[in-house]
Amino acid sequence: MRDFGLIGYPLEHAFSHKYFAEKFEKEGINDARYKLFSISEISKIKNIISSQPNLVGLNVTTPYKELVIPFLDDMDKTILKLGTVNTIKIFRNDNAYRLKGFNTDVAGINKTFDQLNISTDFKALILGSGGSGKTLAYVLGNRGIETKNVSRDPSNLQQIAYKKLNKSIFDEYKLIINASPVGMFPNIDQAPNIPYDFITDKHICIDLVYNPAETVFLEHCRKNGAKTVNGLTMLYEQADKAWEIWNSEDC
Repeated sequence: MRDFGLIGYPLEHAFSHKYFAEKFEKEGINDARYKLFSISEISKIKNIISSQPNLVGLNVTTPYKELVIPFLDDMDKTILKLGTVNTIKIFRNDNAYRLKGFNTDVAGINKTFDQLNISTDFKALILGSGGSGKTLAYVLGNRGIETKNVSRDPSNLQQIAYKKLNKSIFDEYKLIINASPVGMFPNIDQAPNIPYDFITDKHICIDLVYNPAETVFLEHCRKNGAKTVNGLTMLYEQADKAWEIWNSEDC
């Protein structure tokens, strides 16, 4: 039996267990299980791996996509540019193990934007400057889309404070993406603190949150006429890419 799992905290919002359980049943995969590991600090990853001898793959979610890096022995070259990890492959040899990190969020984001077919004339305002926000900026930059991150505490010229958002910025940035966990289950009544009155039918608004399917953020944007997209496509694509990595001899 091979075990896979998800580490993060909290994990009430997680769909990964359901997704992989359904995948295993649908595809007749009988030698695999998927578990949830809700850990209050990242150092506990060592205890999980040591105590779960059949564990050969992990997904990583909030808040550990950056904090997990010091625990890795090797990383895919993309990580050096991103600084965030959401997938770990565990190589075992008797009682020893080696961890290699990957970022399959890149594949998930690219899949989402392939479906949207957004012109490079769009500029993207990314709500959040954490791991997901950095990954988005990297992917969109590679697609020729200019980005700016919105942060509570801006640290460089590529970031802007929430309190400085105004109509002229929303007129310039027609792609608005929530890359923060605000509005995620169980806090489904919350939404990023932005001036929604400036959202119009010229905007495309994306929420990387997938639980609930329509967040308060997306609801506000939809009611103002914007096209809205949730994070389910990204979730499915990054999960399938993780499965591919875990089962590949080349990774």
